[in-house]
Amino acid sequence: MLKLEKKELIGIAALLVHAAKIDEIYSEKEKKIILSFIKNNKNNEIPVDQIMQKAEELEQNSNQLLNYTKIIKDISLEIKSEIIEQLWKILISDNNVDLYESNLMRRICGLIYFSDKDSGEIKMRLLKLK
Repeated sequence: MLKLEKKELIGIAALLVHAAKIDEIYSEKEKKIILSFIKNNKNNEIPVDQIMQKAEELEQNSNQLLNYTKIIKDISLEIKSEIIEQLWKILISDNNVDLYESNLMRRICGLIYFSDKDSGEIKMRLLKLK
């Protein structure tokens, strides 16, 4: 996996935080998924906790999905796929994907030019692993 620049990583982590909070329950399980994503995609010099804190601040101070998705729109399909997988991991972590969460995923996929079909395949693969 490609290592992401700090600004990209904070933006993507903020999107993950946004997805985690969409059902108004921001669980430790969801936070662990986000921290793991940060750890696996960061350059070594940046502390994971610092990126997480900045991502949570960014998410709290922004109400526009576009702020997060414009960072992702032009990156490789491989990284987009990884991000979609992380989003689904967060959304299915509580064993309940509601209408708001499904709608969020459709909107994100549209904004970053990722097919609904591929997103659905990722979701089904993750559900089989549960």
